[in-house]
Amino acid sequence: MQWNDTAIVLSARKYGENSAVVRIFSRQQGVYGGVVRAAYSKSNRGIIQPGNIVSATWSARLEEQLGSLKMEMLEPCAALLMADPGRLAALTALCALIESALPERHPYVKLYHAFCLYIRRLKTDDKWQASYVQMELELLAEAGFGLDLRNCAATGVTQDLIYVSPKSGRAVCRSAGAPYHEKMLPLPAFLIAADKKNLAKSAEILDGMRLAGYFLEHWLLVPHHRKLPAARTRLIQIMKATHQIRTGNAAKTDS
Repeated sequence: MQWNDTAIVLSARKYGENSAVVRIFSRQQGVYGGVVRAAYSKSNRGIIQPGNIVSATWSARLEEQLGSLKMEMLEPCAALLMADPGRLAALTALCALIESALPERHPYVKLYHAFCLYIRRLKTDDKWQASYVQMELELLAEAGFGLDLRNCAATGVTQDLIYVSPKSGRAVCRSAGAPYHEKMLPLPAFLIAADKKNLAKSAEILDGMRLAGYFLEHWLLVPHHRKLPAARTRLIQIMKATHQIRTGNAAKTDS
């Protein structure tokens, strides 16, 4: 059995002396694993970096086998982001999250195209942190656990939505959520604002990470005895450090 497809490299783990088990997220096949021979050779070690977009050929004698992978570079995304730790961390975190959250060998064509678009936007887009949160929500939706942020779960109103219910994943307005605000998750304005031209504030992005992380963990990962990947934790640490720097600079300006 054999197939060819474009794909995004998710991870590479050493296998034997010179090979690696590489997992990819392909357009038509979904998350797939395969053995890459001579993975750490001069010609291959740059290709197997998480986040690279490649042309992949998978083959095996039987469909249920691990199989072997051969890949050719299409876009060296990881190398292009190497100089920016934050953007590289976002790319690595999303790769790790998709590998952890999605079942293998099931196509997610819409999510694949959204991921490719996000990777390309990472190179130049100043909104990459807010877009990262939206990618996590897209992952939830494609896995069948989308949040409903259109109107208040209690009253039906579409204004003043500032909470999300941790039980239903639906938005809640200020007045309806006030008595239970300690149990509610904050809903950042940038996720529902009609006008998204302005950059989201650092604090809002951190709220968005908390929101998406809660549902990724409780709805998608815990039922399969999995955890949020360490790469995502590192990304949050970078975001928090950026927020502290901006907050400190703002305080100095005010004083």
